[in-house]
Amino acid sequence: MFNLNKKNLIPLLAVIFLLFFLSASISIFRTPGLNISKLPLSFVSALQREIGGLIFYHHNLQDNEILKKKNDFLKHKLNGLNEIYLENRRLNNLLSLKQKSGLKFIPARVIARPADNWSTGLIIDKGAVNGVRKGMAVVTYLGLAGRVVEAADSTSKIMLLNDPNIGVSSLVQRSRQEGLVCGTLGSNLLMKYLPEDADIKLKDTIVTSGLNDTYPKGLLIGTVIDIGKEFSGLSRFAVIKPAINFSSIEEILIVAS
Repeated sequence: MFNLNKKNLIPLLAVIFLLFFLSASISIFRTPGLNISKLPLSFVSALQREIGGLIFYHHNLQDNEILKKKNDFLKHKLNGLNEIYLENRRLNNLLSLKQKSGLKFIPARVIARPADNWSTGLIIDKGAVNGVRKGMAVVTYLGLAGRVVEAADSTSKIMLLNDPNIGVSSLVQRSRQEGLVCGTLGSNLLMKYLPEDADIKLKDTIVTSGLNDTYPKGLLIGTVIDIGKEFSGLSRFAVIKPAINFSSIEEILIVAS
């Protein structure tokens, strides 16, 4: 590659200057031979452009690399600020829930998911030393999330509402029809043991009934998206879309009382 430096730049500029001087001063090229003079002048102009490009190529390349690094840094910083914004918004929603309800909560962060039930369990950063006990209900600002199934000293294991081993006494908020909401391992829940004449409709809101000590009354569970009959034909069931996306929980509140 051509390496442009002061040592070879000076002779090159001298040649260019000489050509330019000759083309501009000799009358034979200026008056009768105007068409002939266009050739060296065009050559000089093209040569000037090429030399200018060579002179500034390396400088522009360095500037481009600097700008690319600054752009990458700003993107990284913007992503970090966006994460902080989203976290603050979630925490503000949890704080608002804590202030509005008459319940006492223990706030906690999700630090892992158990390998044996990745989609239906959580590991949080609070345990027995923080007042967490087995059987306590777990919520987010969107609604009921599950319950505590294990409490070590500084961590606890949460079983989410979509686990088939969990059952929550619930009711239709509109009609007060009772049923039992269970997990399915999928994205939806099932409300079982509804009588044949149960007053339940699509888009009905399902909440906890408060018939046991684990789950306080009135916690949001989800919305009815389908209704069907059991195989026996003696009862009905409802498919519930949960209020919470169980795969994206990052902070929770444990209901202490």
